[in-house]
Amino acid sequence: MILEGKTILIMGIRNKWSIAWGVAVSAHENGAKVIFTHHPAEKEEKIKELISELPGAKSYSCDVSSDEEIRKCFETIKKEQGNIDGILHSIAHANTEDLRNDFIFTSREGFSHANDVSAYSLVAITRIAKEVNMLNERASIVALTYFGAEKVVEGYNLMGVAKAALETSIKYLAKDIGKEKMRINAISAGPIKTLSAKGIKDFGTILDVVEKRAPLHENVTTKQVGDVASFLFSSLSSAVTGEIIHVDNGFSIIGV
Repeated sequence: MILEGKTILIMGIRNKWSIAWGVAVSAHENGAKVIFTHHPAEKEEKIKELISELPGAKSYSCDVSSDEEIRKCFETIKKEQGNIDGILHSIAHANTEDLRNDFIFTSREGFSHANDVSAYSLVAITRIAKEVNMLNERASIVALTYFGAEKVVEGYNLMGVAKAALETSIKYLAKDIGKEKMRINAISAGPIKTLSAKGIKDFGTILDVVEKRAPLHENVTTKQVGDVASFLFSSLSSAVTGEIIHVDNGFSIIGV
């Protein structure tokens, strides 16, 4: 098992249909000890019931819009779980009106909120994890992004801009943490029916288009994305950093 003896932190768990859960299951199946963080607004009992499927798993409340909250969370994790080998950043949010309306109508507050939670949080998490010394040698960080960061996807709007900021941040972070032999990459997953996807107008149409035009003529699953994340957490990917890896059955290579 490629993650035997490693501890992986999954940040942003919500439910079993999420990509984060697919990553958690794959990491567990590959031998990792898996722990989680969730937003304070999530119901504790719901989260506990979900993660009970993975023996020994525990979730910690963490509001990533606050550096102080991230630090407190990480210090607690380090004290209770020891150092970790990998972090999954599965955190994004934009106000509904900023997704449903044309991008030109994005509010200043909405723009700031989406980029803070969806992109800057990765910078803060990476920096604070290093500051509290909770990362083991050659730790690997993985974030989740989407094709809407590269091309205009109807209904993705502000989130596409936030994911573009996330992707560029990964490249600069890779340079910084590479000095200490740590790595960071992102997975650009094909569209998946998650709770977050419900916020995208006409999402079902996107699924239909991908199935029709992708070279493999299928939509991806959370398990497939999870397996790529496990690879990125493992030593098998020890020379890979600063990359945006598409897991979309080839859809992103298709032109007109």
